Amino acid sequence: MQTENRSQSAYSQFIDQVRASQVQQVTIKPDRIEYTLKPEFGSHQYYTKSSGQTDTLLGLLKSNGVEYTNLSNNSATAENILGLLISAGAILGTFACLLKFSKANGDIGVGMGMGKSKARVYNQGKTGITFADVAGVDEAKQELQEVVDFLSNGEKYRKIGAKIPKGILLVGPPGTGKTLLAKAVAGEAGVPFLSMSGSEFVELYVGVGASRVRDLFNQAKRQAPCIIFIDELDAIGKTRNGSVPGGGNDEREQTLNQLLTEMDGFSGNDGVIVIAATNRPEILDPALRRPGRFDRHVLVDRPDKSGRVEILQVHAQPVVLGEDVDLDAIAHQTFGFTGADLANLVNEAALMAARANRQVVLMKDFAEAIERVVAGLEKRSRVLTPIERQIVAYHEVGHALVGALMPGGSKVSKISIVPRGIGALGYTLQMPTEDRFLMLEDELRGQLTTLLGGRAAEEIIFGKVSTGASDDIQKATDLAARAVTQYGMSETLGPIAFEKNSAQFLDDSSSRRAISEEVAVEIDRQVKQSINQAHDLALAILELNRGLLESTTQILLEKEVLEGDELQTILTRVQAPESLQHRLMKGQTRT
Repeated sequence: MQTENRSQSAYSQFIDQVRASQVQQVTIKPDRIEYTLKPEFGSHQYYTKSSGQTDTLLGLLKSNGVEYTNLSNNSATAENILGLLISAGAILGTFACLLKFSKANGDIGVGMGMGKSKARVYNQGKTGITFADVAGVDEAKQELQEVVDFLSNGEKYRKIGAKIPKGILLVGPPGTGKTLLAKAVAGEAGVPFLSMSGSEFVELYVGVGASRVRDLFNQAKRQAPCIIFIDELDAIGKTRNGSVPGGGNDEREQTLNQLLTEMDGFSGNDGVIVIAATNRPEILDPALRRPGRFDRHVLVDRPDKSGRVEILQVHAQPVVLGEDVDLDAIAHQTFGFTGADLANLVNEAALMAARANRQVVLMKDFAEAIERVVAGLEKRSRVLTPIERQIVAYHEVGHALVGALMPGGSKVSKISIVPRGIGALGYTLQMPTEDRFLMLEDELRGQLTTLLGGRAAEEIIFGKVSTGASDDIQKATDLAARAVTQYGMSETLGPIAFEKNSAQFLDDSSSRRAISEEVAVEIDRQVKQSINQAHDLALAILELNRGLLESTTQILLEKEVLEGDELQTILTRVQAPESLQHRLMKGQTRT
């Protein structure tokens, strides 16, 4: 009902009429209150301004039995519908204009600011990192010193006609310090440093990634000399295969194409050096890896022993070390550890010392930290039944006795039947005696034999096997398969690689080349033969040393842990069967 058909009244008059039981019906709207009097009072219609105290009014209406309709919170009233339609139309019109503009420029979403790069900017080298903070990668640092020198003293290079590499690709396993090296370059050179991850370029909308690449390089050119760092380059740099589902445009490929153009296109980017990091260089597009884009590939590998000592010294600086701590000995025991692993190791040792309420970190804290990193967290709350403890003890002693006779650069240093990690009910710890980067054929067979020593001990003592050897069998099978298909250690098949690595620095499974059915059968036969030979040798060693196997197991059941001089004295008593070395080299086929 329209306002002009109603008489206006004061709000106080309306309240008095409600309290006098004169009001029949009330409609509460956002901007006013409309009400009608009862027939005995003339059925007059009025409206009044709302006081805003709706809850109080509703209580009054209920107490006086007045019918009412509350439309004060309903946004879909007739008065608001037109406003909503106008607002929605304005929004849709604006979005349509932006969409049209973006399509015309090939960048959907760019008009809404999505095309701006998300790079983190560290001005004038304020990364807080220098080469003094990077240890264990001396060769990589030497390669990058040239970049620092160019950014600081570029004139001497230009005078002689030399050109600095446009791009430097840092490759290596995870945790070796690739990102840290890039920050150190910016910190040493004292130039702006723009950092961005490869995954930050790609969005849902087509063209956003390419626009972000352009914006990133435009920022860098305005601040040249400047360093651009792209972490996890493989997120956008994968090899283009030209097979996009549905025949559309692949956003990742558009981003890669724009990166290729910016790095080596018609427009120059003098003074801008691109540093990128990846642990999967083999999947990068060849156009990205070629000279003129990423001219120099710098390997940031796992550190050797001297490098591990330097890394430990860096991370141990803020830690209060005890007098018995020998960083050289710790480095000796951590072959294969990356810089990130060593940093975690030092922190774990410090946490253990703090938990024990000690003021300094002792060598035993580092020993326990190494075991925690290698084998997992100790779980004494996992209670084994007596028969399970016996099986685990014989199993681990079997590994140790067999491993004591095997060639290679490691020795058994500890046996434990205390559960650790997710599924380990016990473990035999073999520590490296030296850094080794190659494995000889007899050492590989020795590893197979050691892996199967636990299962062999169960067979000899109990006459049956348990599920505890499942992880050993998996590792032995994988190692035997690599010996045949990758290392060419099969006399029948010869030095032929039947598998190709799908990743160089990651532990991805390999993919088998196309081979005939006959070759596949022969590969399986050779793997089975290698496993059988190693199993037979483990049985022979433990049968010869059965008395030592049983006596050592009883000691282990009592103490739960065997290590140090006591363990080494036991292992020196292990007897080797005849022609052990010959059997490790050629094996003895099971009949």
